[in-house]
Amino acid sequence: MALTIISLMKQVPLPSEMRMGDDGLMDRTKAKSIINIDCGYALEAGLQMKVDNPDAKLIVCSMGPPSFDVSLKKAISMGYDEAYLLSDRRLGGSDTYATGLAISTMLKHLGFGKGLNEDFIIVAGRQTSDGDTAHVPSQVAENMGIPQATFIEVAKLTDRHIEAKRIIEGGYQMMRLPLPCTLSFTPTGISPRRVSLSGAVKARNVNVTVFNIDDINLSDEKIGLSGSPTIVAKVANIVSERAPIKMCEGHNEAELVSSLIENMKSGKNTIEVKEKKTAKEKKRPEGFKEVDFRNGASGILTWAEVVNGKISRPSLELLTPARNLASDLGDNTKVMTLLIGKDISELAKELIAHGADEVITVEDEKLEEYRILPFSSIFAQVIKEKNPEIALFAATTAGRELAPRIGVKTQGGVTADCTALEIGEHYDRKNKIIYSPILESRRPTYGESKLATILGFVCPQISTARAGTFEVPTPDASRKGSVLEFVPLLTDDDFVTEIIETVRGEGGLQNLFEADVIIAGGRGTVGDDMQLIKDLAAALTAKGINAEWAVSRPVVDEGLAEYARQVGQTGKTVRPKVYIAIGISGAVQHIAGMKEAETIVAINHHPKETIFANADFGILGEYEDLLPELIEKVNSGFTFGLEVK
Repeated sequence: MALTIISLMKQVPLPSEMRMGDDGLMDRTKAKSIINIDCGYALEAGLQMKVDNPDAKLIVCSMGPPSFDVSLKKAISMGYDEAYLLSDRRLGGSDTYATGLAISTMLKHLGFGKGLNEDFIIVAGRQTSDGDTAHVPSQVAENMGIPQATFIEVAKLTDRHIEAKRIIEGGYQMMRLPLPCTLSFTPTGISPRRVSLSGAVKARNVNVTVFNIDDINLSDEKIGLSGSPTIVAKVANIVSERAPIKMCEGHNEAELVSSLIENMKSGKNTIEVKEKKTAKEKKRPEGFKEVDFRNGASGILTWAEVVNGKISRPSLELLTPARNLASDLGDNTKVMTLLIGKDISELAKELIAHGADEVITVEDEKLEEYRILPFSSIFAQVIKEKNPEIALFAATTAGRELAPRIGVKTQGGVTADCTALEIGEHYDRKNKIIYSPILESRRPTYGESKLATILGFVCPQISTARAGTFEVPTPDASRKGSVLEFVPLLTDDDFVTEIIETVRGEGGLQNLFEADVIIAGGRGTVGDDMQLIKDLAAALTAKGINAEWAVSRPVVDEGLAEYARQVGQTGKTVRPKVYIAIGISGAVQHIAGMKEAETIVAINHHPKETIFANADFGILGEYEDLLPELIEKVNSGFTFGLEVK
């Protein structure tokens, strides 16, 4: 059977052209659109696979308005053979769950997913720039009933198996997957090729096949705004609350660094904090019926991800919002944590000390390393037995692929990368219904310029929390809790994906969360392979300061640092006492990961970079000249105002 490579592609609006409508939601109708950046890498990955498999057919699929045919024809001009578009007004407002269902239904209509020893590979981008959820590849894979691997950098097809390099916190994994399977690619793979003249001519003569939902026998029951299990309740602008920067003055590097020291001694600028008005208790509209949609679901379930035999910090962070939500829900709401792995029973005590009321353990030597198929199956079985109203995951590489796959299994939506989780209520004014209590999941979106509040109406209400956003609860060794051993039903099909090798570097993820000072280098510091950045971190460490170095996304894309050191929207959110941004332009995606730092110092040679609008202290100059002077001052005792422990 001939191989078919299916690329899923989305056309996205430029964030700078998005406008907020009168209804408080985003209006993208007049915004210019482009092929989603990550999708471009998936398109190229498909083309690379065809090089070694010249008989393979390349098809590209998308869902959206008729205007998407422009991007689909570009894929044809790059070398794809056929293009398909699912376009129907009834799909408008679909959340990721509904999108994954619609796309997989179209693929089944095209003849894929019949389970007859098929040779096909689905490739997709890691995530889209307008939503940044990274959900759809997982949801399509679950709907198709096939294995998957996400955050893939490179993949090669050999003997009807895919060997792929998957980026994880602190390093990477080498994986082996059978066909058929789904792969989602990061922008650290092979850059998409340019359109050739012959390809452009070919694209003119190829028609994009357009389907509506009737053509593919898709009911409108679970699509569109009314059929989606989650909705965007509101969108608000994100406004910076940082005071104007103090710029350093001087005629040379020594004077500039001395000015920084004096400025930090005198303190940063402040802004007048207006006292917030006490919000009046909402007056419920008359004639509305209150509905508890939970149907008996109760309790909060979290996942404790185990890395190198220890519970990951982001998993411990989850227990902070979990306990707060449980308190707001009242009625003795229980916090349950699922712990899966090999020899992990002793870790249950740590989870109870940090806030779990009940730890559910699943022990098996085959589960020592995280694998999506058995883990998602175990979760679905636990959810069926425990019937929680809320399920929380850390937005790690594992959590971001696991949560949406579980969402499909439980027929519910997922809210990604949340920075706030609260219990509230929702007024359905059309049907005069009050849904209460309901989880309000808040997440930055549209290039971190907006804060969206998402509501889910299917239990468990599933959300992933951005790592570094919540504090780890203070452990209490005297807390009492129960430990329950759970025995899941697993089959050989759950273990078809093989982990060949796992490589994790030193430092990185955990150190960034705990560091008091983070020195971050951007595109402007790659001239010496980040050596001066590392030297400044080392100098502070030698003085007894808990310091670590980090990078912005372009540095990772260039292969000069591992993903674990990336700070930003698609990396880590950190909260150090001092964050030193060197050679970083200040894109909103990076600001999202470091804006919670107590003090931010910016060093850049370009006076108009936006990083200066998001910092407390700034030096204008070349980092190659300034950092040696700064390192010398650190060696002489300057520690950015921090006390040596």
